[in-house]
Amino acid sequence: MTNEKTRPSVSLRASNDKINGLLARERITAADVGDLNQQEQRLLENKLTEILERSKGEERDRFLAKIDPIMHVNTKSDIWERNHMTISNAIENFMRQHAVMPTKNDIAQETGLSRQTVAKHFKEYKTQPEFAAEMEQFKFMSHKILANVFKQASNGDMKAAKLYFDMVGAIDKQPAATVVTAQNNYIQINNTILSQENLKSLSPAQLQLIENIVTNKAAEVPLLGV
Repeated sequence: MTNEKTRPSVSLRASNDKINGLLARERITAADVGDLNQQEQRLLENKLTEILERSKGEERDRFLAKIDPIMHVNTKSDIWERNHMTISNAIENFMRQHAVMPTKNDIAQETGLSRQTVAKHFKEYKTQPEFAAEMEQFKFMSHKILANVFKQASNGDMKAAKLYFDMVGAIDKQPAATVVTAQNNYIQINNTILSQENLKSLSPAQLQLIENIVTNKAAEVPLLGV
């Protein structure tokens, strides 16, 4: 009876020794964990979680590099998403308190991540599948924003109405037939340039016609033989 009671304890101690031996290595590969039984796999997962929760900065980076070959793709995705949320919250809190954008060192101190991890995250976040998936979620929720804009527009908010029409493309924006640009001391209308010298050579009737066109009164002026 005594031997039967002590067997589980001996087995657990042996599993602990085996897992601790794995964790003592510089790098853990898939081959290293290929022969673990279910109890040893659970024990390894629990120890990995404990170490990740308490490690910070460069120590955390080294540990992640050690276990990278045995991490499931979903685990890597979870770690990236947690880092992204942690960094975003740190930036928001820092700007609320200090009214300035934090440095990478500030973010590292606020989050417990290493400066290298923060810098790498900023450099590569747009190329991550998780970021693309997050942006798709925002796009998915855009109809709710559009509904709120429509509600404000219906209540008489003209800015909201303009924004709504812009968002749904209800107003056709035709390019102007004539482009007028002002530069230095002359006016250019398409390919025609009116300088001060040109204007001096015009007759009073021609000048009057140009003035009326500029002041939106051309419709009131009869066509002149100019």
